[in-house]
Amino acid sequence: MIAIVNYNMGNLGSVYNAFEKIGEKAVIESRAERLKDYDKLILPGVGAFGDAMEHLESSGLKDAMIDFAKSGKLIMGTCLGMQLLFESSQEFGESRGLGLIEGKVVAFDKSRFDNLELKVPHMGWNEMFTKGLTSKKNKLFDGLSEEFYLYFVHSYHVECDDKYAIGKTQYGYEFVSAVNKENIYGFQPHPEKSHNVGLKILENFVKM
Repeated sequence: MIAIVNYNMGNLGSVYNAFEKIGEKAVIESRAERLKDYDKLILPGVGAFGDAMEHLESSGLKDAMIDFAKSGKLIMGTCLGMQLLFESSQEFGESRGLGLIEGKVVAFDKSRFDNLELKVPHMGWNEMFTKGLTSKKNKLFDGLSEEFYLYFVHSYHVECDDKYAIGKTQYGYEFVSAVNKENIYGFQPHPEKSHNVGLKILENFVKM
């Protein structure tokens, strides 16, 4: 059974509907003490990093998620949920994250856009590429090519060791858009809004 973690910061309805579309039962869960009862967790999210961490801490979900990760069960964070997996964020000052993956969240650096008139937030369809990032293809991408389009909405992105990067995207410059460390996965784009490709990624996550 899959839990969609509810900490008052997520697009829960669209994530829930995405799992329904692939024929998988998911539960929207806000009770920290119940997380241990699930096989997999999805941590969605939209909004500010600091506010999200405040909700996770006050609800007890932060410690419950860390314990869940230590158990070896699978976790996937999407959009803000991916960023929360890391150690810290520079959004509206320094905020501490869940610390499940080494790295930090930074704002897009417009000085690196090489005079391209690109808007921030990065919003809309963009390509994720996976070729050459790991020694073997990640199981989350089974049935997909090495390049595919997903839907993004974000002003910040992660910086981490390339050993965790399983997907990258170009927007002014190259940034990490998907990560994996052992049983923990993160996607900067929204799989639930990315039509067939996003649904395929969620389906692969279910099968793992």
